[in-house]
Amino acid sequence: MSSISRSAARDDAPRKTSGTVPYLADLPIDGALHAALLLSTRPHARLLAVELPELPHGYTRIDSRDVPGRNAVAMINESWPLFPEDRVCHVGQPILLVTGPDRAVLADVIDAARVEYEDLQPVMGIDDADTFVDYDLRGAPGPPAAAGPAADAASLTETFETGLQEHVYLEPQAMAAWVEDGRIVVCGSMQCPYYVKHAVEIILGLAPDRVRVVQSTTGGAFGGKEEYPSFLAGLVAVAAWKTGAPVRLVLDRSVDMRMSTKRHPSRITLASRLTSGRRLLGSSIDVRTDAGAFEGLSAVVLQRAMFAASGVYRIPEVLVRGRAHRTNVVPSGAFRGFGSPQAFFAIEMHMCHLARADGEDPADFKRRHLLRQGDRTVTGGILRDPVVVEEMLDDVLERSGYREKRRRNERGKGVGLSIFSHGCGFTGSGERDIIKARARVRLLPEGTVEILCSNVEMGQGAETTLRKIVADTLEIGLDRVTFAAADTDRVPDSGPTVASRTVMVVGGLLERAARRLAEARGTGALPGEPVTNGPVEIEEVYRQPPGIEWDQETFTGDAYAAFSWGVNVVEVEVDLLTFEIRPLSVWAAYDVGIPIDERIVTGQVHGGIVQGIGYATGEVLEVKDGALRQATLTDYTIPGPLDVPHIDVRFFENPYGEGPFGAKGAGEIPFTGAAPAVADAVECALGVTINTIPITPEYLERVCR
Repeated sequence: MSSISRSAARDDAPRKTSGTVPYLADLPIDGALHAALLLSTRPHARLLAVELPELPHGYTRIDSRDVPGRNAVAMINESWPLFPEDRVCHVGQPILLVTGPDRAVLADVIDAARVEYEDLQPVMGIDDADTFVDYDLRGAPGPPAAAGPAADAASLTETFETGLQEHVYLEPQAMAAWVEDGRIVVCGSMQCPYYVKHAVEIILGLAPDRVRVVQSTTGGAFGGKEEYPSFLAGLVAVAAWKTGAPVRLVLDRSVDMRMSTKRHPSRITLASRLTSGRRLLGSSIDVRTDAGAFEGLSAVVLQRAMFAASGVYRIPEVLVRGRAHRTNVVPSGAFRGFGSPQAFFAIEMHMCHLARADGEDPADFKRRHLLRQGDRTVTGGILRDPVVVEEMLDDVLERSGYREKRRRNERGKGVGLSIFSHGCGFTGSGERDIIKARARVRLLPEGTVEILCSNVEMGQGAETTLRKIVADTLEIGLDRVTFAAADTDRVPDSGPTVASRTVMVVGGLLERAARRLAEARGTGALPGEPVTNGPVEIEEVYRQPPGIEWDQETFTGDAYAAFSWGVNVVEVEVDLLTFEIRPLSVWAAYDVGIPIDERIVTGQVHGGIVQGIGYATGEVLEVKDGALRQATLTDYTIPGPLDVPHIDVRFFENPYGEGPFGAKGAGEIPFTGAAPAVADAVECALGVTINTIPITPEYLERVCR
């Protein structure tokens, strides 16, 4: 194990586990008003009249007429309105906001509100929907000089579906805003402070120097606090700007679930042809996602799903069409894996079914088609780094006893396999041309070093891992490196805390900055004595790794500078009477380069696998008449402690030359492999074909019949 991988104590852990750390709901904000939202009860309707009871003194109504700038939330584009002006597009869409000092009075005001609607025809599914975006991609994953076409010997066409998923971050969405010296200050639970800052500038029509954003302690996110806080920040910013008083909005869990973004549901159809030698000849893949009422980040989620659609396999010809559909349901958005889990569920199950059609074990069929170093991806990028997935596969098969358990063929028990990857960082040239990340280290007079970046700690361990990178580079104690919550008045824009980029990209900037700092002090390591001539500050700006080329118009080139890889084997037991699935054990192997802190990355893996098991089995989120049927944690069930199987994890060290100490992305890939491995295991246990998740008992009963 590399020295950087040895685990360090997390400074944030004692306060969080003891419950003493303050979250936004706990912060003392003098004179703060509470906010309550009036939500739409219709999936698609014109607003004819919105009437509130007479408001007591100190209570204020805020709606679209109060927006001083543009009534739009800046994400990929500005198509998401902050407040509806003449129509609502989904159940749970905020119509207006009311502020006041007493929550009980606000609740009474909202309950007494009267909305007159003219119902319009809603679109409840992708079959009847138009599209936000429609893309095409042609590729040839595998060797640059792949063999020419051969005669078809067999073919298989099948469709796979995945459902909505709720983030279930521990802390619900929370945001506050106030006016200070003619500037707006926004404070809240978020992943992307500069996203929020840009959105608020547009909504209020203010210059950048008049908007400050501060991250409060963030209790989990999983992507749910990537783009959505920009929307909530706009609401409280307009309210604070109008009232002149601080405004705090902390969503109740059921309100949060009704109005916040979800994982995109998908329907993916694969049609594949094979040669007489059981080699894949070509695949045509149709990727369709339900974006919900507003586009949000759906275009880039769809792109990542398309780039993952052929999995980790050599296929001489691949045609991918991708569409993100507009429906009148709650918008879908960023979620751990960002489109990749939907695609990998489909391709992994499709490979299993192709193998079984000829009586071959899926492990052998998949192995014969694995991508290798030097091969091209579906976008034509080159796998420049060593690909150790075959060694990982051998390891997991042996540790799990996969072969023997498959041969045993015990009804009600089964093992399943998944092989997967995740592109690290933003797609293509996004890091270079859009994010343009900057990060700094500052040597203070007392001899400590401060990290200045806009990436956030949200429970994943970023504070500890980034501090370790700087401390190990400077060869100083971890206690001499500090990391503060992001404040746009103090830290440069190092980009969002998303896309498995924090350690690989921003950690790389900090490593280079720390090396320059050491050089500026005239030694390879920092001296222990205090600085006598004031702070020394070093900034690094992102530089794209050499050789990386990307054309966003044609989706060709290196979609990602590096990939992380994973292999999962899951063993399950299925109750033959109730069809309840019980995961027994998980064996996992990952290549995330060099883990910066093995205990932190192991925690990410355990959490991702359990979250993926929930996605595959019990996390049912249904829409009826536009409304979510599961809107509390009583009826939306996530895995509990008794549902967590034994998890055995091993990391294969495969250093990435451009990452700090050889690190690659580790946050998202643990989620991706669990669902297809569970589904494969259920197929093994019951001798059925699974094409849909979540695999509910009702679904299994129908399949078995």
